[in-house]
Amino acid sequence: MTGFQDIVLSSGARTPLGDFGKSLRDTPLSALAVHAVQASIARAGITAHDVDHLVFGNTAPVDHDGLFASRKIALDAGLRIESAAMGVTRACGTGSQTIVTAAQQIAGGHSQVAIAAGGENYSRVPYLAHQMRWGAQRGPVELVDGLDYIYRCPFTRELMGDTAENMVARFGYTRQAMDEWGLMSQQRAGAAMRSGFLARQIAPITLAGPKGTSRLFEHDEFPRPDITPEKLASLKPSFRKDGKGSVTAGNSSGVTDGAAALVVASLGAAQRLGIPVQAKLVDWAVVGVPPEIMGSGPVPAIAKLLAQRKLSVADIDYFEINEAFAVVNLHAERELGIPRARTNLYGGGISLGHPPGATGLRMTITAMHHLQDTGGRYAIISMCLGSGMGMASLIENLVR
Repeated sequence: MTGFQDIVLSSGARTPLGDFGKSLRDTPLSALAVHAVQASIARAGITAHDVDHLVFGNTAPVDHDGLFASRKIALDAGLRIESAAMGVTRACGTGSQTIVTAAQQIAGGHSQVAIAAGGENYSRVPYLAHQMRWGAQRGPVELVDGLDYIYRCPFTRELMGDTAENMVARFGYTRQAMDEWGLMSQQRAGAAMRSGFLARQIAPITLAGPKGTSRLFEHDEFPRPDITPEKLASLKPSFRKDGKGSVTAGNSSGVTDGAAALVVASLGAAQRLGIPVQAKLVDWAVVGVPPEIMGSGPVPAIAKLLAQRKLSVADIDYFEINEAFAVVNLHAERELGIPRARTNLYGGGISLGHPPGATGLRMTITAMHHLQDTGGRYAIISMCLGSGMGMASLIENLVR
C-alpha cells in the first residue's frame, strides 16, 4: 500500500493574489513567502524555532536570491540556523509537491515539523539577452521574455493554451461549455469573497506606496465576479488566430502573483506542540500524458490515486481541480463522472489566478476548510502539469 501514516496538515495561510503587473509587482517573491510562512506558523500556535525544515516550491526564480530562495525564506521567517531548507519544482503541481516532499522528509525521519511553502511573482520575471554573455558580433540584440520559457511546451514549443485547443479538437468540447465554466468560476469566487470564506485563508500584507506611504492589501485582485455571459462570448480566441479557436482569456487561468504556506508535521509532534490537527495527507499520484494534451492529466492521476486507496469518485466528498483551462475541468468531469456540485466551489485558476508555486497549496487549504465546514471526510486536489503530467493528492479531514 502506498501513502503516508500520521502526516498532519494544519494552519494554512496565503497572501492575497495580485493581478499581473499590479499590486505585488514591486514586492520580492521571498518577502511574499516569508509573510505566508510567518502567518502559517502563527496560526499553528508555535514559534519558528519549532520548525526544522522548509520546502519551497517555485517555477520561476526571480530577484537576486531566487536560486537560494528556500534558505533565504527559512531564515528570514525566523527558523533556526540549524534548520534545513530545500526547493522543489513540478510545473503546475509545484505547490502540491511541496506538501508531498515535506511529508516525505517526516516519513523518512528527517523532520518532525516542516513548512510547505510556495509562490511566484511572474510580474518580476526578467527579459533575457542570451547574446550578451560572449558579445554580440553585430546588429540588434534580441530580448527574450522569460515568461516564454514557462508558457511554452518544451517539446512542441506550443503555448500551453495551444495544448488546451488540442484537447478541444480531440475530445469535442465547445466554446459555450468552456465559457459557462469560466462564468461559474467567477461567480463562485465572488460568493466566496462575499461570504468571507476566502478571507479565512488570506493573511493581508502591507505594501509600500509612494512617498513613504503604505497600504494594506487584503483581497485577491484578479476575480471578475460581475462578468457577464455576453462579455465572455465577445472575447477573441487567445491562441488560435484563424478564427477557429475556443480558448480565451475568459476560460483560461489568470496570471497572478502570491505565496502560500502550510504546516506539515508528524502526529506526535503536532500533539506535543499543540498544533491544531486539521487534516491528514493520505496519498498522492503522478501520471504522464502526451505533452500536446497536457490538460488531460488529472483524469489518469485521479484514477490512479483512487485505485491506490481502493476508493471511488463517490467516496470523495470534495474535489479541487485546477482551472488551468476550463477544458481541463470539463474533461475530468466527463471522463470520471465528477459532480460539478462537489468541485471548485470557491472559484479556481480562472477566477483567482494560477501562480504554480502557490496553487496546490491554495487548493489544499481550500479543501481543508471545505471539509471542516461540511464535516466531509475526503478531498482530492488535482492539476495538469505543463510538459504532460497529471498530479493528484488525497487528504482526510480530522476536524469532527
